[in-house]
Amino acid sequence: MLRLEAVSAGYGRIAALKAVSLEVREGELVCLIGANGAGKSTTLRAISGLLAPGAGRITWQGETISGLAPREVLARGIAHCPEGRRIFPHLTVRENLEMGALLRRDRAAVARDLAAMHDRFPRLAERSRQAAGTLSGGEQQMLAIARALMSRPKLVMFDEPSLGLAPSLVDAVFALVAEIRAAGTTVLMVEQNAMAALRLADRAYLLETGQVVTQGTGAALLASPAVRDAYLGGATA
Repeated sequence: MLRLEAVSAGYGRIAALKAVSLEVREGELVCLIGANGAGKSTTLRAISGLLAPGAGRITWQGETISGLAPREVLARGIAHCPEGRRIFPHLTVRENLEMGALLRRDRAAVARDLAAMHDRFPRLAERSRQAAGTLSGGEQQMLAIARALMSRPKLVMFDEPSLGLAPSLVDAVFALVAEIRAAGTTVLMVEQNAMAALRLADRAYLLETGQVVTQGTGAALLASPAVRDAYLGGATA
């Protein structure tokens, strides 16, 4: 469904990705794990068009999308739920959700999807007319996820969905990600909580200094002594 072939990208003279190759198959939940600065978020930015690759190729359902504008990538069915939520704080909750459907022209279906999001996220329905910036961190994360789903994506990319949330909300976010995948949407996720991510993942890639150093099933990486020692807190994990 999605394939990166020897993709390199960076910021000025800083090389953030160095010949990264990976793939996401239809219906999978694939995770990217690694330390801060490993290139995980940069990978998602390159896919979504926020950062143009300097080398390599990104293909989506057989079509090259390297270098396309974010709007064009979204129109093809790839939604990006960014790190830090990036909601529109001065718009209402409802307006944020409507922004997720900006490229859609099926207005009746958009209205039905908006109602479905209110059913799925009752707190957002209660705060529909409230400025999004006044929501709690957990509510803002739910809004960011719901906004991404409003585009009806074939693939949704989550960048650190549990970052900054209270422990009581982390499990709810992971359950929501699993629910989205179970409903038929393919998922590519970057996540700081490597253990939780690997438990969810069909497959995973470990990045270090902009390169893929290990890949395999989520279960295989969970069982790997090297991965466990470096990223999962050692043998006690």
